[in-house]
Amino acid sequence: MQRPKRMLVANVAWANETAVRDPRFFHELSQGQSPHVLWLGCSDSRVPAETITHCEPGDLFVHRNIANLFVPDDDNCASVLEYAVRVLKVGHIIVCGHDGCGGVRAALLPPSTDLPHVARRIAPLCALARTHDAELAQQPSDRARADRLAELNVLEQVRQLRAHPIVRHGEPAPLVHGWIFSLADGRLKVLSSGYGDDNCRPALAVSREGARSGVAA
Repeated sequence: MQRPKRMLVANVAWANETAVRDPRFFHELSQGQSPHVLWLGCSDSRVPAETITHCEPGDLFVHRNIANLFVPDDDNCASVLEYAVRVLKVGHIIVCGHDGCGGVRAALLPPSTDLPHVARRIAPLCALARTHDAELAQQPSDRARADRLAELNVLEQVRQLRAHPIVRHGEPAPLVHGWIFSLADGRLKVLSSGYGDDNCRPALAVSREGARSGVAA
């Protein structure tokens, strides 16, 4: 069976199982959405937002792109942010990067002429890498450099989002968080909490089983 057909068959099974488990689920889903969280994540197929946070359809408003970048003058990013804050009134924005990110690794290499759209997209990340060149050079391996840049990238996107007028003038203004997902163990680590002084809060590892209640708070 071809891959798309298998996906359609799996959809039927999922819809039937969901309806049996909760007969009102799809009726309630069809009435509208009221997510608490805007999720800005990477397009990497290994980091699906709902799966790693154990969320259900309707819990997250999701925007994903290569290397989880927020580009203020990009209408794609800005329109998602605008709708999430001004219409959906989300209380939280989570920027989630991950280790082993291909987009981040690419930012540490010469631009690829075979991938001009990707090269343009990650240009801000390349500039961020140059800004932190001294710190990255101290890392013990190429993998460690890429993973550290992934963390710095999350923090930079958090900074940009917090400074953006849509966020600052939100009613209410959402809290912006920065997380990293580990492919090695499936855990989320908080880099920037969004609550008060980040420097006063210890890093928090969130398991898949316990993440849902924390995300929707």
